Amino acid sequence: MNINETSGIINTGGRPSLAGVGAVAALVVLSGVAAAAGLWKVLAIAWVAFAAMAGAAPLGAAGTDAEAHGLVWGYGLASGAMITSAAVFLVPQAVGFDPQVGGFGVAAGLLVGFGSHVVGHRLVHVDESFDDTAAQLTAHSLSAGAIIGLVYGALPELGLLLGLAIVSHKGPAGYAAARRLARAGKPASVLLLPAAGVGIAAVPTALLPVPNVPAVNAAVFGFAAGMFLHVAMDFLPRCEVGGEVGEVADLSPDAHDLLDRLRLHAVASTTVGGVAVFLAWWLIA
Repeated sequence: MNINETSGIINTGGRPSLAGVGAVAALVVLSGVAAAAGLWKVLAIAWVAFAAMAGAAPLGAAGTDAEAHGLVWGYGLASGAMITSAAVFLVPQAVGFDPQVGGFGVAAGLLVGFGSHVVGHRLVHVDESFDDTAAQLTAHSLSAGAIIGLVYGALPELGLLLGLAIVSHKGPAGYAAARRLARAGKPASVLLLPAAGVGIAAVPTALLPVPNVPAVNAAVFGFAAGMFLHVAMDFLPRCEVGGEVGEVADLSPDAHDLLDRLRLHAVASTTVGGVAVFLAWWLIA
């Protein structure tokens, strides 16, 4: 089903988002700061995140039919990679510094991630001047960027694999968000804000001095693991009637057979995403 048949003509024009343009300018300035400080890994992760979301947004805003299988594999690969990366690279670090504090950090990250998601969604309904899609993605990006900066600032020897796996969801998220904005007649350029948000938050936090105290490091790495696990689970491809995949792909309410088949693809894609991180780790190690 073509989106134009159900939602009318998509309006992708209009003035560019000033917030989006300003965010790109801020990212460019902070990139200079990061380069001067030698934060090359943080810089690379920031621009990969930006390129993934900013590159996928025009495809979603174009109004072409979304292929449900592609959406499931995009979400599944990203979420599988994120869950595996958080479990392998962050949880052991947290537990290694201090098992109990690290465990509390993981729990706190999961709970704060869930709470911020729910409160952010509520804020959109209390004040309709907020755009639901852009607001939630921006909150995700800023929180993820802040934690990426803290983690790489505290442990610079961490490889790029962790950060790249964490931001791998930016592509499918940007596509789906741009599609929703296009349906509402809003410019997709507002997504430049969450696209740049990872770098905007990561560079300043990477410059913060993290005390070399085991309990502090355990809390930081545990909280990071919990937050990233929450985001990863939020992006798991749930193939349900009225769910994310069905909405973005314009599936009809009676597409039960297709959704049943897509569930198998959801399991396969998340597994492949996790195995890909394992193989990359094995080759690097």
